[in-house]
Amino acid sequence: MGKGFDGARAAEVVAELRETFRSGRTRSLRWRAAQLKALARMIDENESDIAAALYHDLAKPPTESFLHEISLAKEACLFALKKLKRWMKPRKVPTSITTFPSSAKIVPEPFGVVLVISAWNFPFLLSIDPVIGAIAAGNTVVLKPSEVATATSLFLAKNLPQYVDNSCIRVVEGSIPEASALLEQKWDKIFYTGSARVGRIVMAAAVKHLTPLVLELGGKCPVLVDSNVDIKVVAKRIVVGKWGCNSGQACIAPDYIITTKTFAPKLVDALKITLEKFYGKNPLGSTDLSRIVNSSHFTRLKNLLDEEKVSGTIVHGGQEDEKHLKIAPTLLLDVPSDASIMKEEIFGPLLPIITVDDLEHSFDVINSKPKPLAAYLFTKDHKLEKKFVKTVSAGGMLINDAILQFTNPHLPFGGVGESGMGSYHGRFSFDAFSHKKAVLSRGFSGEIPMRYPPYTPLKQKVLRGLIAGNILPLLHALVVWPGHQKV
Repeated sequence: MGKGFDGARAAEVVAELRETFRSGRTRSLRWRAAQLKALARMIDENESDIAAALYHDLAKPPTESFLHEISLAKEACLFALKKLKRWMKPRKVPTSITTFPSSAKIVPEPFGVVLVISAWNFPFLLSIDPVIGAIAAGNTVVLKPSEVATATSLFLAKNLPQYVDNSCIRVVEGSIPEASALLEQKWDKIFYTGSARVGRIVMAAAVKHLTPLVLELGGKCPVLVDSNVDIKVVAKRIVVGKWGCNSGQACIAPDYIITTKTFAPKLVDALKITLEKFYGKNPLGSTDLSRIVNSSHFTRLKNLLDEEKVSGTIVHGGQEDEKHLKIAPTLLLDVPSDASIMKEEIFGPLLPIITVDDLEHSFDVINSKPKPLAAYLFTKDHKLEKKFVKTVSAGGMLINDAILQFTNPHLPFGGVGESGMGSYHGRFSFDAFSHKKAVLSRGFSGEIPMRYPPYTPLKQKVLRGLIAGNILPLLHALVVWPGHQKV
């Protein structure tokens, strides 16, 4: 579904899905589990095709495709299947004396018809992962894959309908016109992954219908490196977290490093050694590095490097191969703060290193910028770690490593401020697509006359006591209240 998809067709799709949702088809545990099992089976049976699509779109190395997309998508399916029954179960909560006798519970219910718009940088995982949450919560869903990752979008459009219930789950391919047609419709929840610029467009569209949404955006993710660390381990973890993660084209990839002036030369040397060890003397020819997604993004990154105040700060790398859309892993030292590369999210294989006299001064540097999706700290100093966690605001944090917080299904993944709103992964995905319905239940006994007019002084005294949590006025009233006489 894509060619000829306009506003009228979008409205038809939403109406069809809304009718299916109202039939109750998606609400049962059996239906939800069947769809999740089908997704897991699709991943198992098409692993090589998924990897081929990712290679076509990004030249993503097979191992990286498996570790960062295929395996995580399957694990998300299996985790949801294992926990689904528990997630769906209403949760009992305490009641108060003012409603005695009564019982209370929180009932998760699906929002209804939801829209998932995914990104191009991890085009398979970032499409399937939110859909897993939407299905687990019992919604009908439209998935709009990124048109930039053409092969992965085609794979999803072709294969997803062969495995899941098409009366409840649809794929719409296309670019801006198709996305605009979808955003014109009234949805019960929108889940968007991508840039802050487009996120604002999505949010503006949602506001027209008062539609709740999750925005998974990005930002400039800082890496603080203390001088007391195991520098070889730190270098390996930063390199694999930056360049081993789609050549830095990841929303949680390290965007810039902050370290002390005295430690910076040692860190640069360690990073150089590690980069050569991982990707060779000619990294442009390495099969372990993804390429830049397209020519426009290549040009954007080239312009960041070619800026006059930036080009002289390159201490490693900088080689380019425009024909094959590759830029070598590049280190830059002491880039001016007013350079474009320090103002916008890099989203590529360039890594500036900023130096400070005292590492704690870096907290002010980070907090002067929009809140990042992730923040990283390498240190053996527990006091510094504690202060970092307390002082720096970010969507998530990882101490002494990079990227791995994304893989823990027990942690929420999401941004704060300009890096996004809402979160998902594991139970948080189910919650993202569920309304928490409050239910209070009472019988017909336990009538308390003082809650009804006319409100006499004694009634007011009893009511005030109850609200304050004091049961004595109630007991007193019952004693002096023969046959509920008028007082």
